[in-house]
Amino acid sequence: MSERIAFDADNYARRVRRGPCFICALASGDAEYRLANVMIYEDQDVLVFLNRYPTLLGYTLVCPRRHVERVVGDFAEDEYFQLQRWVYRVGRAIEQVIETERLYVLSLGSQQGNRHVHWHLAPLPPGVAYEDQQLAAVSMNRGILRLEPHEARNLADQIRERLLDEPS
Repeated sequence: MSERIAFDADNYARRVRRGPCFICALASGDAEYRLANVMIYEDQDVLVFLNRYPTLLGYTLVCPRRHVERVVGDFAEDEYFQLQRWVYRVGRAIEQVIETERLYVLSLGSQQGNRHVHWHLAPLPPGVAYEDQQLAAVSMNRGILRLEPHEARNLADQIRERLLDEPS
């Protein structure tokens, strides 16, 4: 398991509340955001990338490329189901790469910051004590995993390989 490091929640809150939409910045190719995030897959509709602040190894985000803020209200039904197909496929790929006791799938965010809808796919490894599971497992208050850039790229490559092997 990777080393845990402290997470600067105050700085993070300032950035997401005052800065640009990080998903839109990624979608538009903003160099700063592209350097800070490790992409797994993208096309005209979806972005898939490793969580920049992971609490679990393999923690991945799945996002619509276009800016939407309501998790169901801003989607046509077929568009929503297509995005959920990506959540499913990415989850399957993660489980093939990371030993997973339970895959957590959440849509988090706030109208005060991180407004762009996105799904968190967080693989809980086997053997985690019950009190460290569920919301505790995804809480950045306990610190985040420190992954070296080459480790993150290798992990993304492995997930991408499995994702692209999955039938659509």
